[in-house]
Amino acid sequence: MHRDAQAKLIALLEKYRNRCLWFARPDYVPASREEWLRTLDLIERYGDMEAFKHVKEAREWLSPPSKVTS
Repeated sequence: MHRDAQAKLIALLEKYRNRCLWFARPDYVPASREEWLRTLDLIERYGDMEAFKHVKEAREWLSPPSKVTS
């Protein structure tokens, strides 16, 4: 994962931590792609429409880079 993507994911996590992840440890930061996907699912489930849109974008940050063939 690129640093920019990781920084954006952490910013999203912090934005929704209190509202959507109140049951998680206050210092919790996902360590793997799978943990990030589960965390995004929780933000999407417990957040508002804005959170839903942010999660959609964030999932793209976690997507593996596509291989362009010619």
